[in-house]
Formats: sequence, C-alpha cells, structure tokens
Amino acid sequence: MLPIGRPGRRLRPAADEALRVLGSALLDDVDGLADRLTVLVLQREPAYAERDMIEELRAACRANLERGVQVIADQVPDGVDPEDTSCDTGRRRARSGVPLEVVLRAYRLGGRVLWEALLEVSRRRFAGGYDEALLDAASYVWRVNDSSSSALVQAYRQEELRAHSHDLGRRHAVLDGLIEGRGGDPAFLRDAATVLGLPETGPVLCVVAPVDPSGEEALRGPQEALAAVGVASAWFLRPRDEVGVAALGHRAPRIALDALRPCAAGRVGVSPVVDGLAALDTGYRLAHTAARTLGGPGLAVLDERLPEALLADSPELAPRVLRAGLGGLLDLPPADRDTLLQTLEQLLAAGGSPTHAASALFCHRNTVIYRMRRIEAATGRCIGDPRDRLLLTLGVLGTKILPKPGSAP
Repeated sequence: MLPIGRPGRRLRPAADEALRVLGSALLDDVDGLADRLTVLVLQREPAYAERDMIEELRAACRANLERGVQVIADQVPDGVDPEDTSCDTGRRRARSGVPLEVVLRAYRLGGRVLWEALLEVSRRRFAGGYDEALLDAASYVWRVNDSSSSALVQAYRQEELRAHSHDLGRRHAVLDGLIEGRGGDPAFLRDAATVLGLPETGPVLCVVAPVDPSGEEALRGPQEALAAVGVASAWFLRPRDEVGVAALGHRAPRIALDALRPCAAGRVGVSPVVDGLAALDTGYRLAHTAARTLGGPGLAVLDERLPEALLADSPELAPRVLRAGLGGLLDLPPADRDTLLQTLEQLLAAGGSPTHAASALFCHRNTVIYRMRRIEAATGRCIGDPRDRLLLTLGVLGTKILPKPGSAP
C-alpha cells in the first residue's frame, strides 16, 4: 500500500537532503507506521476483514512501507527492484479477489501516512527545520507513489489475465471431458458442475453452432438472452464449433428456445432435453446432428427435424435415398429441376392436391397438373402412393441438406 519505485530523483540539494535524513529516521519506525496504516485501511475497507486477511494486510503494509521509505531515503539495497513489493501486492490481491479499486484506495492511504510521517519527523526531531525543503520534494514523493501504483495495477491485471486463462483452460477441459462421456464418473461430474457453475442434475439443453468458414459469428449474445429469461448457461468457443450448455431448472424448453432464436446468425442446432451434465455427450451429438440439417442460418431443434436428422446422420445412405426418391429429376437442367422441386414440395405439403399447391405457388391449377405429370415421369414415383410419397418427401428434404448435383462440395 506504499509508494515505491524511483522514476528519477532529480531533486534540489536541500530537498534531497531532507528526504535522505527524514527517510532514514522513519526506517526505525516502520512497524509503528505499518500498525497505523493497517488500522486506517481496516476502518475504510471492510473487504480485508471480511476475507480474513488482517494478518496478510499488516504484512503487506509493512513490506510496502519499508520499501517506500528506502526509496525516499535512497537506501534501496543493491540488486533489489524498488517496485518488487508493489508487484507482489498486486498479484496477491488479484488472487484473493480483492477489487482493484479497494487496493488502490489502500495504496493512497499508504501515501498519505508516509507523507504525514515525514512532516511529523521534521517537526518533532528537527523543529521543522526540513519543512520547507520537504514541500519542495513533495512532487517527487507523489511521483514515486504514482509509479508504485502503476506497477501494482500492471501486476494485478497480469495475474487476473493469467488466472482467467487458467480458468478458461480448465473449463474447456471439463467440457471436453463431458462431451467425451466422462460424466459417468461421479467425482469428475461434481468437479465439472463446480467449474461450469451449473447443477449436476436436472434438464439440460446442449446448443452447437459449427464455426462458419467466413469467420462470422453463428450466435450473438446467447448467454445474455438466456439469462434474461432466468436460464443459466455456459458457453465455449472451440476450433470447430461453439457449444452452449443451458440448465433449464423448472423452465420449459420453449422459453430457452424462444430466447435463442433471435441470436442465431448462422447454423445452430439444439438437442432434446437431456438428463443433467452426465448426459452431455449425448446432447452434444444430437445438437451437432440438428445443426447439420440446416442449409443456411437458423435454429434447428432436433425433435422438430427428425427426418432431416436421419438423412444428415447417414452420410452413406442419404445420397441413395435422394436418388431413390427423385431419380431422373436430379439430372434435369438446374432451372427446370428447381421449378419442379418447388412444385413437388408444395404438392406434398398440400397432400397431393394440385388446387392447393397452385394457390401456394401463385399459378394456374393446370400448370401444377402438368408439372406433376413431369415429376412422376422423371422420378418414376406416384404422389398418390403412400410409400412413393414418403420417398419423395425424403428426397425433397435431402436436397435442402445435401449438395445439389453439379454444385461445389
């Protein structure tokens, strides 16, 4: 809590002498100064007492005061960094979680205690003989204080960054373990819940957003959106995807899904509800499958896209299903093919009714009937036949999640 450091003495001879003499005198009373500073800090900053850090505070006060007086008296031992105690205090306070503003206020108190002690020694021991020279040295004393505070802030922030990186690495390790199926180990599961800040048990959604090659964010502000509806979550950016774990508690999945939809700027898949963190490996796989059912931006909930999921999760079978359902339709010129596929999609949605399909397509019923005959001829399937209709439906779904013939992979 004391100014240390030596940004360049550059003092008039009288001011330099005053600091050397008065600083030397204070070196005999470091313990008394440390006691005074400790009491002042505790009166103004209850955080130290609340954290049971009184003894550590007193030790830091003494160490910083001693180094500060040595700097003022120009008696820092050879080979010693004048800012070492400031840096050490900054690191320790960051590890203890004491807010930086609290530490800096204590440091300012230390500067005041030292200044008042210099004046007191001048008047008590030297009948005020160094008062005028001490005033001339005041700017140097406070420059030392500022340099010391800057060293503390830098050390504090470096330690915060180191701790954050360590914590982030641990969180990623825990997530990877859960995804790999280690949730069955009770000890690992307890540790994972603690590290992630989520309950071990209870309904959980897993959210997966594959990283877009363009570098664009697939999800924007999901944690804040879920927090706004009372759903706790943890999020991780990995090399190939962003993964979210949402603990629903007593809330319905719909609440979380409605909050997430506006956040989806790319392809985002959501698992069904799984039972606690132990089942996150299953949730991750299902959410990844859900994301693969999308051909563009959007939020895919697996249970709402099960036929697409079956195709997406069967890379060897899906092209065969696509070919079996659509046959020669896939070999038509792209413009012709796309028109017939759009018509087929509306016919299937309308239960095979040309009238209803024509209304959705904004064209004449006879046009739809003509196209339907072309579709059935090209595919070898009959829209009225239940089995053929199933294959045609799967074929249309496949065109949305598989590369179109002739397109780049």
